[in-house]
Amino acid sequence: MTNIKSFQNSVNKISDSSFDNHAIELFRYQSKNNHVYKQYLDSLNINPLTIKKVNQIPFLPIEFFKYHPVKTNEWEAQLVFESSGTTHQVRSKHYIQDVNYYHLQAKSIFEDSFGPLLGKTVVALLPSYLERGGSSLVSMVNSFIQVTESANSGFYLNEVDELVSLLNKSKDDEIYLFGVTFALYDLAQEYNLNLGHVTIIETGGMKGRKEEIIKDELYDLLEQNLGVNNIYSEYGMTELVSQVYGKRGKFSQINSMRILVRDVNDPYEIVAANKTGGINIIDLANVHSCAFIETKDLGRINADGSFEILGRFDNSDLRGCNLLVI
Repeated sequence: MTNIKSFQNSVNKISDSSFDNHAIELFRYQSKNNHVYKQYLDSLNINPLTIKKVNQIPFLPIEFFKYHPVKTNEWEAQLVFESSGTTHQVRSKHYIQDVNYYHLQAKSIFEDSFGPLLGKTVVALLPSYLERGGSSLVSMVNSFIQVTESANSGFYLNEVDELVSLLNKSKDDEIYLFGVTFALYDLAQEYNLNLGHVTIIETGGMKGRKEEIIKDELYDLLEQNLGVNNIYSEYGMTELVSQVYGKRGKFSQINSMRILVRDVNDPYEIVAANKTGGINIIDLANVHSCAFIETKDLGRINADGSFEILGRFDNSDLRGCNLLVI
């Protein structure tokens, strides 16, 4: 790779047919210039030049973001995103070289799914995220709010009645409600509304506030009690630059990202469609950190190419956890 800036600017123009070549190109670059990833590959005795196909690429366990600054090349971060967690948990940190690039990438992905942000109303019910600093989700949604140029766009922390009033009186507006799962669940339990003009984008899970609920049960509850026809989920994480959206939890693949599913017993084996396994993510927009991440999520790729997130691995020790001290 001769110009990382040029690669970064081309990410959203990558086609299915060219994705693998771009992924191998970025892998070769990051295997040399990302200190943490390079040492991880060395510990596995991997010679990057022997990697010819995408399904041969070793994925960096996501826990490394908790203990090391995962950066390709050396630079000062404009911003550091931190994952959610309890007071005593070690949080992942994603060092962001260019915040504007992060926001532009998020905007491009959202608009590919839902159309231009300008003229829409974006409201957010994200209490667990607003109550702590360093949230990538809050940063993303805040950038969307600014682009809409709508006086009604904004965050709602404890002002649920005010939010409900806005939703009820803005029947002619195209409204997108980003909500953490437990807050949307509470909204549906406490109110009976007719929000056919609202698109709900659910994200984040229960965050320990309530027992986890089967997604279809959640979607049914939101449809019945809130009168919503369009329910999407957003799948992203602190360690990524890209995000994906999916109606009722079935996510579409996008130009900058590809999902692979690994065998639960052999993490270096990629399984076929319709089989449940661990989620590996290639995010080509992660040019300045690491584009190849082994997550703790469980999921499957469907025959039509969409994918679903089905849960998480338990809290068992990280395979090869001694490598975290590199």
